[in-house]
Amino acid sequence: MSYLDNILFAILLIIGFGFFASSVKKIIRNINLGVDVNRKDNSKARWKNMALIALGQSKMVRRPVAGILHIFVYVGFIIINIELIEIIIDGLFGTHRIFAPYLGVVYDILIASFEILALLVIFAVVVFWIRRNVIRLKRFINPDLNGFPKSDANYILYFETVLMLLFLLMNASDLHLQNVPGGFSHFHKAGSFPISQFIAPMFNGLSNELVGLLFEVFWWLHIAGILVFMNYLYFSKHLHILLAFPNTYFANLNPEGQFDNLASVTKEVKLMMDPNADPFAAAPADENAVPSKFGASDVQDLNWVQLLNAYTCTECGRCTSSCPANQTGKKLSPRKIMMDTRDRLQEVGKNIDANKGVFVPDNKTLLNDYITPEELWACTSCNACVEECPVNISPLSIIMDMRRYLVMEQSAAPMPLNAMMTNIENNGAPWQYNQQDRLNWKNEN
Repeated sequence: MSYLDNILFAILLIIGFGFFASSVKKIIRNINLGVDVNRKDNSKARWKNMALIALGQSKMVRRPVAGILHIFVYVGFIIINIELIEIIIDGLFGTHRIFAPYLGVVYDILIASFEILALLVIFAVVVFWIRRNVIRLKRFINPDLNGFPKSDANYILYFETVLMLLFLLMNASDLHLQNVPGGFSHFHKAGSFPISQFIAPMFNGLSNELVGLLFEVFWWLHIAGILVFMNYLYFSKHLHILLAFPNTYFANLNPEGQFDNLASVTKEVKLMMDPNADPFAAAPADENAVPSKFGASDVQDLNWVQLLNAYTCTECGRCTSSCPANQTGKKLSPRKIMMDTRDRLQEVGKNIDANKGVFVPDNKTLLNDYITPEELWACTSCNACVEECPVNISPLSIIMDMRRYLVMEQSAAPMPLNAMMTNIENNGAPWQYNQQDRLNWKNEN
């Protein structure tokens, strides 16, 4: 590579990583719009979660076919990109496989493993494409995925296939030039190529200069493709390859059936139950303070972990395919809950960007404009979606917070639930019996 190529490469890197850094900054800003919640306890259990679930893919392999193929893609894509370090150094300084002289046989093993993994990635991606577009598995053809989400999944598969093919073609042309009698340019023997050695013969009969030009084309397209793909993550469900790690670390460690209490409500109940408490002794409220909201009607009312969940969602549909409400024809789709939350969060972020860092009310909310009460009340709170999610996302926590808002802020619970709460208030029990009659059932036997 010439000095001009080195300079152009440096500019490409600066632009690529600059845009990526800007996107990461927006994601962090948007996640921090959520209410603060402490998830720094029990670090040992959190590191274990991250190691087993994000790194070890322990929940993915519960469905073996998809799980094993996903491991091929995950491990292959991550490990192959280790070579990106060498590509960057070679691009900046005009060297050729700079690590080869220092690593020796280890380098040969690394390149050989990269190639085998690249082939496995291509195989897995082809199977994934067939499952989505030919077999059309039910969880991939739900209305949730209409429009961009469906196209996004295919774009990712195409991207990964092209990047792996470019990697193998780059190695094949490199191998051809390494074997030129008497040597060619700066290409020296380095690496082991178990897959691309079968592609290299396609360059036989071409001039060395043309093969050298093709190598440059494959090399530039490969690195440019990686940078484009990296910046596409911000708009894509594939963001989970980065966020799965913090998401599993900060996941809720409480038993799945345990719900949190609202601190303000707990305080009021304790005052009511304490005969010695003086409710008038409380500090006077700040007249300018914004009253706290019960539950959530928009993304700013959710906590930051729930917003992190939304960005981490893989849109795999395991939650929805396991949801008993969805299986019986109800409108609820836990996947849609997460996708709607992310869409609304992105919309709020764009609003803030357009208004110089300040959110201007847009007469929209997550509740009603994105998620309907019908969807929320269809949930049976069974935790199937939480149990099935391969990266520990909890759609149920969002559903419960939005239900709280409907009940406690709008008194908009379904009629049977309102009747039950009225009976508890008046009779001390869910049934419509006078308190004196509550034990009459024992006289019937």
